Amino acid sequence: MEVLKVSANSKPKAVAGALAAVVREHGSAEIQSVGAGAVNQAIKSIAIARGFVSPNGIDLVCIPAFTEIEIDGEERTAIKFYIESR
Repeated sequence: MEVLKVSANSKPKAVAGALAAVVREHGSAEIQSVGAGAVNQAIKSIAIARGFVSPNGIDLVCIPAFTEIEIDGEERTAIKFYIESR
């Protein structure tokens, strides 16, 4: 599965375009973000991506969950968003 990593500095429209392309190609994607700013950008990206794919009859569904990832040798808690079309 394609994993898109979003930071607080990510541009929501650019992430939304990448997300829409992955969902069109594979039917699902995953977004990972660490921190409040990154989660904010991820949520905005998902909302924008819904607008990109809805004219094609694709409805995006988002399932949030916590996950543990390693960054620079440290365990960090991230929020992942599993995105799929229905």
